[in-house]
Amino acid sequence: MTDEAAETRAEAPSAAGAGAGAGAEAPVEAAEPAEPAEPAGPAEPAGPVALGVVRTPTGHAGVDAYLARLADADHLGADGHVEVYEDVHRGLREALTALDAPSVPGPYENRS
Repeated sequence: MTDEAAETRAEAPSAAGAGAGAGAEAPVEAAEPAEPAEPAGPAEPAGPVALGVVRTPTGHAGVDAYLARLADADHLGADGHVEVYEDVHRGLREALTALDAPSVPGPYENRS
């Protein structure tokens, strides 16, 4: 293509501008502003996640067994926690009540 042909082509109105008048460009529609995206936070886990609470042994086997039972709640949804917590609470209450109970003498311990 020669320089003269390029200049002629540049001066000719475009097909889009021909209907709108000489030298006029097609109107550009304003794009609607995109809605702001929510900030990306940490991804939610797919299921229950253990809290990682450390349970220190007490030295009392019964109490330690109930405290270990609390780990069962780590793998349940929130609605399943109630059953575990009530069971542990009941067991710990029984253990505390047993500490306050007076010792009952055996059949042969009450000799005079």
